[in-house]
Amino acid sequence: MLFLVAALLLMGVVMGSVAHAPLSVSLVAAALIGVWLAVFALRERNSRRRHPSVN
Repeated sequence: MLFLVAALLLMGVVMGSVAHAPLSVSLVAAALIGVWLAVFALRERNSRRRHPSVN
């Protein structure tokens, strides 16, 4: 429960920051986060193919 409250608080802070930042800064930050998530997903998928889980 505490984790959920902290996550919602952090999301509120980030959304408030984005509301006051210029659109170009928000778009660049969103693109960087998207690339970071895509790279993470590809690395996870490739590692699971090489090392299948025991379950």
